[in-house]
Amino acid sequence: MRRRHLLIAGTALASSFTIPAMAATGDGAPPIPDLTPLENEFDKYLKCPYCGMNRRQWHFSRHLIHYEDDTAEGTCSLRCAAVSLMVNLRRGARIIYAPDNGSGEEIKPLVNAEFATYVIGGDHRAVMTKVPKTPFASRLAAEAARGDGELSDFDGALKLAYSHLVEAMTMGRRRREENRHKAAQPPT
Repeated sequence: MRRRHLLIAGTALASSFTIPAMAATGDGAPPIPDLTPLENEFDKYLKCPYCGMNRRQWHFSRHLIHYEDDTAEGTCSLRCAAVSLMVNLRRGARIIYAPDNGSGEEIKPLVNAEFATYVIGGDHRAVMTKVPKTPFASRLAAEAARGDGELSDFDGALKLAYSHLVEAMTMGRRRREENRHKAAQPPT
């Protein structure tokens, strides 16, 4: 399934749920204009606009989206990147960058996510989800780091991120409903 189809399917999800959006500045601003999003990335996109996590700290899971209108947005994880893609659907993603976890560099370099191989599950660290989705620039590196995980391309990892996002939102709704129901019960 192409990314465009996944993003269109995500529109229904976005319209069904309220997704809190806070910019790194805390003012809810949309992505910022940026012709060179990879230059001084952490100076411009230090905090994830959707959860507030420090992207430098989570460098191994961060994603950076450069939209067709020359705006860009940096997220802490594939999950928050999926939210960004839904919220900014009309902008259209020009290129999505993901970290190369096969790199030995201290801060993982970003590569085009379209060509990355993701390890789903395994012994990798999950960020903003229960199931890790860890990108590698090289399929060979992903296979070597696979463990008991499965390999996927970007579209498969994004589809799974949307699926896990729906599960998390549904679970949150159920918990809030249970809490409201408990609060409405007379004390015993």
